[in-house]
Amino acid sequence: MSSLPLWLSPAHACSYLDDRQSRSGYVHPSVDIDTPLYSQLITLGFRRSGDHAYKPYCEGCQACVPTRLPVAAFEPDRRQKRCLKRNAQTRVLIKDADFDPRHFNLYQSYLSARHDKPGEEPTTAEDYIKFLGSSWCETQFVEFLIDGQLAAVAVVDVVADGLSAVYTFFDPDFSDYSPGMYAVLWQIEAAEKMGLKYLYLGYWIKDCRKMRYKIDYQPLLGLIDGQWQAVSNQTFNED
Repeated sequence: MSSLPLWLSPAHACSYLDDRQSRSGYVHPSVDIDTPLYSQLITLGFRRSGDHAYKPYCEGCQACVPTRLPVAAFEPDRRQKRCLKRNAQTRVLIKDADFDPRHFNLYQSYLSARHDKPGEEPTTAEDYIKFLGSSWCETQFVEFLIDGQLAAVAVVDVVADGLSAVYTFFDPDFSDYSPGMYAVLWQIEAAEKMGLKYLYLGYWIKDCRKMRYKIDYQPLLGLIDGQWQAVSNQTFNED
């Protein structure tokens, strides 16, 4: 692992924090990544985007904290218990990570409602599946149906010691059901049922609203200074 070649991207404007530059280290394309290798990489703070495994390499910034939740130790708080109750009748179906026009239409609606940027090119079907799918990882597209309607899709990877929450998108009309929260709660339960130790939640960024929610799932562990340790709003401060 210490000799794994990386390709360092050029610096560009950070997508999460204003007035900062971002760089990522990608596992070099010459490396044949598979699930066993990625299972090691994810414990070192890597994530995947499509077939590419990467981690932040930003000079002078440690704001992105890789996180994982020990699922056996998780206890839902009052808000999470209310979410579980609201979704008592939500139906869950696990699908292969294949292109589905229903999923793609929902993804487009979600991006339009949540992340629309003037002048940005629309996402194509090819972009969508290249971003969320993978040729080497065991990936599931998990459907959440409310009253027979597709309310949300969670993209989930299976690694050696856990599940990895890749991305979740949902119909804004079902926001009252807190589908993003329910997707995480379902993955916690699914990992425990599968006998897996962790749910990997990606990067927690304290000062970014859309990445801050992960701290709500406790006891959350963060990879800080090369060690997995407990993190909370009180125990981690970014200078």
